Amino acid sequence: MGIIDKYIIKKYLGTFLFTMAIFTVVMVIFDVSEHLDDFLKHKAPFYKIVFEYYAGFVPFYLNFLSPLINFIAVIFFTAKMADLTEIVPILSGGMSFNRFLRPYFIAAGIVFIITFAFNIYIIPRTNKMKNDFENVYVSPPDNTNKSSTHMQIDKNTYVYIDNFDNSRKIGYNFVLEVYNKDTLKQRLVADRITWDSVKNKWKIDNYSIRDINGLNETMSKGNQKDTTLDMDPKDFEVYDNLFIAMNMSELNKRIDKEKIRGTGLLDTMLLEKYKRFIYPLSSFVLTLMGVSLSSKKVRGGIGLSLGIGIGLSFTYILFIQFSTMFSIKGGLPPIIAVFIPNILFGLLALYLMVKAPK
Repeated sequence: MGIIDKYIIKKYLGTFLFTMAIFTVVMVIFDVSEHLDDFLKHKAPFYKIVFEYYAGFVPFYLNFLSPLINFIAVIFFTAKMADLTEIVPILSGGMSFNRFLRPYFIAAGIVFIITFAFNIYIIPRTNKMKNDFENVYVSPPDNTNKSSTHMQIDKNTYVYIDNFDNSRKIGYNFVLEVYNKDTLKQRLVADRITWDSVKNKWKIDNYSIRDINGLNETMSKGNQKDTTLDMDPKDFEVYDNLFIAMNMSELNKRIDKEKIRGTGLLDTMLLEKYKRFIYPLSSFVLTLMGVSLSSKKVRGGIGLSLGIGIGLSFTYILFIQFSTMFSIKGGLPPIIAVFIPNILFGLLALYLMVKAPK
């Protein structure tokens, strides 16, 4: 690694960190002005605001805006180098454009590793702190009940709950049906089902059980019984942004259950999982695009390059939101929806690299 490589890597990472710091200050100032009334209204303790809400808020939005921050940083310092006529002698001295890109990709690799590690290990934990704070001190949900829930809990067992109260862990009008292939073998109906947190079991009240064996049926009734079912109160949580606060182990277990149960949330869970692995790749895509756009000295300084860069980075984020909505609402497979922004902008980056001055 030569002097020029170290110089570019230092410029890249320094500008990236500086841009992150600016975005952090701006985001916190705007958010405080927006939520100050909520903090005062719900009497949020200052230490919780700092160490729970903003300790979750800052990593979440920096991670979300990292493509924009990365792109702006690359364009800013590369355009500055071009404006000071630093790039021309580098290329004129015999260094190819592909070799010139090497330190950029080394720095982008460092950003990728950090972003990937945060996506997998850190962001879910900070998101949980942020969500827990918001559900108490910012916008407490008016109704935590979940209505008309159909769920398949194993290969042969289906349940239905008319209404589930998350705060009390009680479900009303509970129905459990057991099938042997397409044949109904048992049907249990109960007025109420309650989660016993001590026994980690469900308590069923005022129930009746109908056992079916061909043309023969038997009926039994009871006031109360304990039972073990492959479901727990977390399956009925209705808070927003629930899945972004799950670590990978929790998310994978929820996905495996959802594949059996079919409650309509599988695409949302898969999107969250794939995003954590795929979106950090934007550091390479946007770095290539940024260098290709800003390595030429233009009349008027770095303003034009910076403006184009900001526009393209916002377009990238917009593509992420569009592809996400097409997956959730339009049936686009989640893995394709996650790859679309990087593929499209990757092709654009390769085109710009070919057209870049050598």
